[in-house]
Amino acid sequence: MGVNAVLKAQMAELGLKQDELARQMNTALHKLTGRPGEVSARTVRNLLNGATRRPIGRTCIALEEVFGRPVADLGFAPPRSAAQAEDPLRRRTLLLAATGTAAAVVLPARSLRLGQSDADRFHQEYTDLLRDDSRVGGTRQIENKAVELSARVQSSFAGGGASDRIRRQMYRLASDVTCLAAFAAIDARAPQRARAHLDKALTLAGLARDGETMYRVWDHLMLTSSMRENHAEAASGAEVMKHSSVARRDPLYASLGHMRHANALARLHQPAYSLRAMNLAETAFGRVRSGQPSGWIAFYSPAEFDALSSYVWTALGEHERAESCLHRTLGTLPDDMVRNRALFTAHLSLAQARQGEVELACATGTRAYGMLLPSSGSQRTTNTLAVTRQVIEATGTKAPEVVSWIEESRQWT
Repeated sequence: MGVNAVLKAQMAELGLKQDELARQMNTALHKLTGRPGEVSARTVRNLLNGATRRPIGRTCIALEEVFGRPVADLGFAPPRSAAQAEDPLRRRTLLLAATGTAAAVVLPARSLRLGQSDADRFHQEYTDLLRDDSRVGGTRQIENKAVELSARVQSSFAGGGASDRIRRQMYRLASDVTCLAAFAAIDARAPQRARAHLDKALTLAGLARDGETMYRVWDHLMLTSSMRENHAEAASGAEVMKHSSVARRDPLYASLGHMRHANALARLHQPAYSLRAMNLAETAFGRVRSGQPSGWIAFYSPAEFDALSSYVWTALGEHERAESCLHRTLGTLPDDMVRNRALFTAHLSLAQARQGEVELACATGTRAYGMLLPSSGSQRTTNTLAVTRQVIEATGTKAPEVVSWIEESRQWT
């Protein structure tokens, strides 16, 4: 007698504890026979510790129903009865203990159980899309792929074939993927499309019952509000972020909430409150533990902190400070974040233009546009370069190289 390592591994794969497995076995029996099952946690312990080496009758049927495979594939000795072994996925003879009568029950084909390997496979697809997004930005191709992936994730467990842990994990993933679609739309300067995606993501995050997932949705909702120039709504969204449970628990989330709030307040022409919020963001960021954070929030690095600070300084009219922040950002930003490097370089060009450094702004703008890949959909970057051109045109300069840059940049936007 020894531990049934195969069953233990299958339970881990599906995220099942002993009590949860007993509950699901009873549910399966009730569904098949119309009578409540009597599987207990002790029954499951005996299955795991090897005390039961050949499950029979209702226990055998319940195991096969939950795991979607014969008991012989779960580390047990196969049933002695040839009738039991025949076509286990479609037909089973049930012995109804309450009446002592045998009833032939024809079962429909079972839906497959979802396990951790399925979740990991979907997550890898999501990771691949994230990598593409960081390179090329908000293309409709990435947005559409994210929508399609979210639909596949949701349909995979629509039949209920997953443990509660796996189901919540899938809801989190579906929300995250939908947020990626929304962010692609944000980068493409399409806030209405982004908002439609986020309405769906909010529902999925609620079903996941996960604070970090909900926080991400609110962050993106705040960005769409800001893009639509509804800065009062953006400030309210940032307030939700600041007071969320995850922000109270983790200073990195608290810092981002304060930074988003600072940006909204600056655009509402409340400089004192904006600076206070930015100081709170800096203080919280200083309390962040060393090491790479996991999940989506990992984007909020020291480089990103400086970049977001530059946006606040820009809104406050402090363009020299904004330029300083952007130089720090570009000095520490990873090389593979192509889209962000182009975006922040475009903002650097704009900060230089607003300080009257026209020739330098032109050179920086050319460098920013050259960073964009041919397939890029980052409308935020090209829009920033268009604003830079407007600022330079307003100076009235007649310098040949500047006039030439203005004409050339018209082809970019």
